[in-house]
Amino acid sequence: MNTNFPRTLSLLRKEKGLSQRKVAVELGVSQAVLSHYENGLREPGLEFVAKAADYYKVSSDFLLGRTMSREDYTITAEDLPDSSEDKDNVLRGSMMATLNKKLLMNSLSVIFDIVGKSKNKKLINETAMFFDVAVYKVFRELYSASGKNTDDFFSVDERLWNELSNAELALSFMNIKAESGKSELPELSQEYIEKEYQALMQSILSVLQTVGKRLSERENMGK
Repeated sequence: MNTNFPRTLSLLRKEKGLSQRKVAVELGVSQAVLSHYENGLREPGLEFVAKAADYYKVSSDFLLGRTMSREDYTITAEDLPDSSEDKDNVLRGSMMATLNKKLLMNSLSVIFDIVGKSKNKKLINETAMFFDVAVYKVFRELYSASGKNTDDFFSVDERLWNELSNAELALSFMNIKAESGKSELPELSQEYIEKEYQALMQSILSVLQTVGKRLSERENMGK
């Protein structure tokens, strides 16, 4: 068990001004057992860790000292399969699709690492929503392309979904802009990016260059 666990468990109780006796009753253990947990004399089972996390409304990872974030997320990164690392994954496609997938996944890793350092929950959520909506739009279009699938698979009416998702993208981006302006984000100089994201820098530069070229073409077409 992480050595931070006893200290964190004790601090959370003291923060709330609760006695060991009361917390022990709430968590279904004896006061002596709770005292042992808080002093690092015994290691609890996973069931107790999960129950304590729910009781104090923090994540299990926070209790175990694996993250500084107290947020109690229902799904953690460890719960999700990583298609880029799963050698048995059956996803197959062209080399171009595989390359672009890796470029985007690496770039998203950089973006979420940056917004995560802000500790701004709204900025993190709005950034996730922006990409969630983009995934929704592309997947729904692909799903409906054949004309054989019914839109019953989706909850939003087929006559409205495109307009509504475009509006949601715009709103999420406005919120990202607003929250970025009042968040403590790292200074994203070239030196900082090279130092922090050396392995991923080429991916995000490739995405930036590709989009920049596309936008320049659009600009020239409008002249």
